[in-house]
Amino acid sequence: MMNRTACLEILKKTITDEIVISSYSTASEWIEMNDRPLNYFSHGAMGLCSSHGLGMALALPHKRIIVLDGDGSLLMNLGTLVTLAAAAPKNLVHLVFQNGTYEANGGHPLPKRDVDFAGMARSAGFKRVHSFEDSRNFEQQIGAVLKEEGPVFADILIEQGPLGPRSYEEMYRPERRRKLKEVLQAGG
Repeated sequence: MMNRTACLEILKKTITDEIVISSYSTASEWIEMNDRPLNYFSHGAMGLCSSHGLGMALALPHKRIIVLDGDGSLLMNLGTLVTLAAAAPKNLVHLVFQNGTYEANGGHPLPKRDVDFAGMARSAGFKRVHSFEDSRNFEQQIGAVLKEEGPVFADILIEQGPLGPRSYEEMYRPERRRKLKEVLQAGG
């Protein structure tokens, strides 16, 4: 199993002008290491990162959209896999960090810890599906995965992260949404 922070550090090296959508635990770590105008944080929307990603992918077909989701969040909106596959936006990459817990809600275990999310994505109709449980493979392949024609799905097996109290106030500041809007209106 991998460490989410280490995976995000690897991912940070490959991110350029893509819009990155995230929420809760992953968003807390992402904002600390890669605070940028093209980040979009789903406010109070556990389970809806992928839906926000789909909306952005359809509205902005010229931009690459990368969704950083959690397994607990995905379970709260599992039907999104079928919707994403049916809409088939070519610019969407859905990365799911699977640690077997509802980490943002105190680390409570999922009812079943070893869910085959990659298998679910394939069954839902995703043509490009990946699974990572080794950091070396993740580092070698993630750059190419992010460039594949979407929709792309990747399940990233990680250990549970820190459960300490998190402040979401910084990521939900209205100025963040304004900056994103300004960058997009300027053609970014």
